[in-house]
Amino acid sequence: MPDPQPVLYLAAPRGFCAGVDRAIDVVEMALRVYGPPVWVRHEIVHNRHVVDDLRRKGAVFTDDLAEVPAGSVVIFSAHGVSPAVRKEAEDRGLKALDATCPLVTKVHLEALRHAKEGTTIVLVGHRHHVEVQGTLGEAPDSIVVVETPAEAEALVVPDPAKVACITQTTLSVDDCRAILQVLKRRFPAIREPAKDDICYATQNRQNAVKELSRRCAAILVVGAPASSNANRLVEVAKGAGAQAWLIESAQDIRPEWLAGGGNVGVTAGASTPEDIVQACVERVRELGGHRVEEFRLVEERVMFPLPGELLSMAKEKGVEVGAGNERAAARAAVEFPARHH
Repeated sequence: MPDPQPVLYLAAPRGFCAGVDRAIDVVEMALRVYGPPVWVRHEIVHNRHVVDDLRRKGAVFTDDLAEVPAGSVVIFSAHGVSPAVRKEAEDRGLKALDATCPLVTKVHLEALRHAKEGTTIVLVGHRHHVEVQGTLGEAPDSIVVVETPAEAEALVVPDPAKVACITQTTLSVDDCRAILQVLKRRFPAIREPAKDDICYATQNRQNAVKELSRRCAAILVVGAPASSNANRLVEVAKGAGAQAWLIESAQDIRPEWLAGGGNVGVTAGASTPEDIVQACVERVRELGGHRVEEFRLVEERVMFPLPGELLSMAKEKGVEVGAGNERAAARAAVEFPARHH
């Protein structure tokens, strides 16, 4: 009998999360409301396809606000920024629009609350990641960053009875749990992070990869090398026993990865456009003759609203919210607690 046709399991949910959708919409609508150029501090999301597309439309990306001409529109990326960056924008007379993911904002507000109470804050995350740098800037004298269980073991704090923990939103759930176990053993009174500090989309994509790793010998994660959540997906797949590779495009797929003829899982980081994912699916089918099945773990129905000041300006200038962007139109009436500053 001929061998059964191998299956390409396409993970769902995958790709864009609500925070990324919102961030991209902020840039696109700002370009329509204010006209190009619109400046963006840091890559709006960590994906070169998204960044290159917005650059073609008139967005200018920079990591240094000193490069932004006075009076210009500047957008803060989905990863969040420190209060020092907000003040610099204000001092330079820039029109700032905040595309920070609301789930990142929530972690910032947790940090501020703990700091006001005189608590040492353990921020579990990758210290050089832009999201962590933004959170750290909320209370630099109160926050210490911990990346590994070993660092948690070596941590010394002024008062072991006054310790709280917060986390980067895009961590591996399992890695975060391992660090938290050490912290709870060493500091029994620690105030644990809110259960949803690691964002819903990160959790959902990691859970799907774990399930796919039981069905597939190989997992392809479509995402950027700088994407924390995409890198964590690769780690989760390997930890579950599958071979896994991070790819940016279909051209990165190597035929030898599929030479065994087994089932393949494909997923994508939270900042990966769906058209890039579909191109990778077609490449796998060309190389291995796989049939495609969607593997859906949960439904995601989360949407975040656009900044109120951007919606108001759009109305004032007669720019239709949904023109060419149904995601923004659907989101316009959604309510979510915003940062007040």
